[in-house]
Amino acid sequence: MKKLIMNMFVVLLILGVIGAGAVFYFKPSLFSTTKSSDTALVKERLVELSEWTTLKYEYSKVIVSRSSKKVPFTDMKLAEAIKLIEYDGYLKAGTDLSKLQLSYDETAKQLYVKVPNATILDNVADTDTAKVTDVKGNIFSDYQSQQIFDDINKEKRKIEEEKIEQGFLKEADERIKKLLTSFLKTNGYNDVTVEFY
Repeated sequence: MKKLIMNMFVVLLILGVIGAGAVFYFKPSLFSTTKSSDTALVKERLVELSEWTTLKYEYSKVIVSRSSKKVPFTDMKLAEAIKLIEYDGYLKAGTDLSKLQLSYDETAKQLYVKVPNATILDNVADTDTAKVTDVKGNIFSDYQSQQIFDDINKEKRKIEEEKIEQGFLKEADERIKKLLTSFLKTNGYNDVTVEFY
């Protein structure tokens, strides 16, 4: 009886091995993935990054802020206040990867990537560490502290416009292109084309 059970076990084991071999031989697609199905997984990983900051510009700025009080109904200045404002800030540019588009051409073995153009993600002035020096002022001058923030905000917008004119966003696009190409090549895609929209 024991011999019969042992023989049946051996036969079932052999049949199981032959069956598994046949499945692997005739239907390899059940256990392997194509590059186009891998593309969806890669896109998920990239979208998880959301906004990808690729370029940061740090700056220190000194601006002069003026306030004057005039005698009503005349052009005569009653008092004038001048403040020197020193502060640090930074500008970040990057890409919103949630709008990334990926497609894989099986015949050409090429991955096409469409990425939104870089935008300014952050423009921050550190007002906590800003230093305000009183250059000129007297008891009649009425200097509003809100004016300091208004002047800093104007300067922030000016710096952002200047950096964009100097090619800040184009440089961020070039960096995102290099980063994406490198990332995708490490995931097995040898031929990668990146386009911006």
